Amino acid sequence: MNDAPIVTRIAPSPTGFMHVGTARTALFNWLYARGRGGKFLLRVEDTDRARSTPEATEAILKGLRWLGLDWDGDAVSQAERADRHAEVARAMVDSGAAYKCFATQDEIETFRETARSEGRSTLYRSPWRDCAPEEHPDAPYVIRVKAPLEGETVIADEVQGDVRFRNDHLDDMVLLRSDGSPTYMLAVVVDDHDMGVTHVIRGDDHLNNAARQGLIYDAMGWPRPVYAHIPLIHGEDGKKLSKRHGATGLEEYAAMGYPAEAMRNYLARLGWSHGDDEVFTTEQALEWFDLSGIGRSPARLDFKKLDNVSGQHIAMMETGALMAAVAAWRAAANLPALTAAERDALARALPLVKDRAKKLPDLIEKAHFALTSRPIEIEPKALKALDPVSCGILSELTPQLQNASWERDMLEAVAGQVVESHGLGLGKVAAPLRAALAGRTATPSVFDMMVVLGRDETLARIGEAVETAARQEATES
Repeated sequence: MNDAPIVTRIAPSPTGFMHVGTARTALFNWLYARGRGGKFLLRVEDTDRARSTPEATEAILKGLRWLGLDWDGDAVSQAERADRHAEVARAMVDSGAAYKCFATQDEIETFRETARSEGRSTLYRSPWRDCAPEEHPDAPYVIRVKAPLEGETVIADEVQGDVRFRNDHLDDMVLLRSDGSPTYMLAVVVDDHDMGVTHVIRGDDHLNNAARQGLIYDAMGWPRPVYAHIPLIHGEDGKKLSKRHGATGLEEYAAMGYPAEAMRNYLARLGWSHGDDEVFTTEQALEWFDLSGIGRSPARLDFKKLDNVSGQHIAMMETGALMAAVAAWRAAANLPALTAAERDALARALPLVKDRAKKLPDLIEKAHFALTSRPIEIEPKALKALDPVSCGILSELTPQLQNASWERDMLEAVAGQVVESHGLGLGKVAAPLRAALAGRTATPSVFDMMVVLGRDETLARIGEAVETAARQEATES
């Protein structure tokens, strides 16, 4: 096993949205395989035909693509492999590792009720376990595995260590139902073996399953995979993650405006660590990720930490990558795509605003000055900065700006000279400029905004703002 190429898989059930916990498990499998030159496979466990839907399957594929987790080959449908699963169950009967059980549901329930009343274990022991084939009736049956009755089963787990199970606590689980359909416990083992999966990295809620699934591996003479059962994700209150804690579906995070790069980083840190590193690139995660770095305690979802990681990634991202992330967010949030003019304006503004953004929508909000168009709507609070003295300074500044070199330092110097001639500080012109250029009191640096807007647009906005303030003054007087 150690010399074989690494093969991992993610096997979600298409019965709803893609849970953030499933996304984290997929990421761990992807990182482990890709970081070692191995394969990452996708299997859709769609055997629950009543609940599995094409829409849910598409949500899984869409979520993995958004997160940037590519898989090898085609996605495997578990339901389409039912004949193979049944073949293995029958082979186990032929070898004596499984048997046909003709007990009815009423008989099983009667057994359990009696056991409960007598204070005995309700673990069902079928009377058909050692029955000779010639004694079998012509009646419906299930196929059960023959679990060992004594000793213990040990699961060597890369995260949990050696986990021991008493064999007298393992039931003869059903492999094939009476209608010929396979159970999940059988299907998952057969599929993992046939797909060549070497490492099963999954939630620790499957740890008990490993002991039971090992019976199938052993019966078929198949090597068991390397197991790594990772703790589940909890909310900030320490309870299992649910809707009461906020977003649990991956598409919700995409719609809220977290970049995929930041989401990969944050999910990787949920239960795994590399020293004190909190913010890192995907390339670093691929290099660093190892099963030994996974802790045994449940990870806690913390939106403040997610916002912090997201903000740092946004600050690090190049303009092209940010523009692509903004487009992906707007699509996920069902918002209209930006126009060509808006894309151009946002791209020019990004270097000014990205350092203070936590999520992608913040970029749109902070780049409002570039995305808005004349006539600029000036907020009442900002309009107060356009008093007669300030408007006079703006009018005096305008011809100076017409002839200035359109560079940030030069623009600041020109503005400084004008206010100094009035014995005032630079703040006296900054507030009215904010009002004129953005219509708001909170904006990026006015000189940075001027550079982004360009000479003609800047002067046009200043002129309109002075006229607006004059009309307001006339109305009030």
